[in-house]
Amino acid sequence: MSQKTLIVTGAAGGIGAATARLAAARGWAVAVHYRSGREGAQKVVADITDAGGVAQAFRADMGEEDQVIELFRAVDEALPPLGGLVNNAARVAAHAMRVAEMDAAEIDGLLRVNVTGAMIAAREAAARLSTEKGGPGGTIINVSSLAAIHGAPKLYVHYAASKAALDAFTHGFALEVAREGVRVMSVRPGLIDTPIHARAGMAGRIEKVGPRMPMGRAGTPDEVANAIVWLLSDEATYVTGSTLDVGGGA
Repeated sequence: MSQKTLIVTGAAGGIGAATARLAAARGWAVAVHYRSGREGAQKVVADITDAGGVAQAFRADMGEEDQVIELFRAVDEALPPLGGLVNNAARVAAHAMRVAEMDAAEIDGLLRVNVTGAMIAAREAAARLSTEKGGPGGTIINVSSLAAIHGAPKLYVHYAASKAALDAFTHGFALEVAREGVRVMSVRPGLIDTPIHARAGMAGRIEKVGPRMPMGRAGTPDEVANAIVWLLSDEATYVTGSTLDVGGGA
């Protein structure tokens, strides 16, 4: 089979970077998306190309529709035909906060990336993948969070709400495109050892909360990447509209 391209948004570090590296090792050409983490994205690209894979870095603000559209156009021109999308990019709160501390700008800014941006990216991917539109079929994975279930009180309720919206979108969109050769799933990580906690002002959260998890530890980005890449594979061809929890039993 000819090589296909996987776009991984928010791939400069954490789960996105792990997914990009693993997907490349499984034969995908990878579009490594970033917004501000240029150095991290270039490192991921270098890791992939040094191992004999194909990858390029692309910058876009996922909260701006015109930039999301241009991201897909740039990938179309630079890499093999699209075969999949991993919607991993997300905005988090600058620090733990209660709803009483949030204003409209904080809420809207987060939702614009986590919900609207992800939906626009899925729209653009499906337009290229849909067999009804001449595409080859393919897969869209939305990276959610178990915060969508527990709500993240006193931490980031708006982030949790955005991920719950993403789960609802996943199921509904999957049903829309199920007969067009496009599978749509959501992966819902729990406590994962990534820089997201430090960015939200909780640098010691992994050490504090990890031992309380059912498995006695936090998960790793590679463990989430394994789940994502399995869903992308031909081993999961009868899976769509589903949400897979990767939370160590939490």
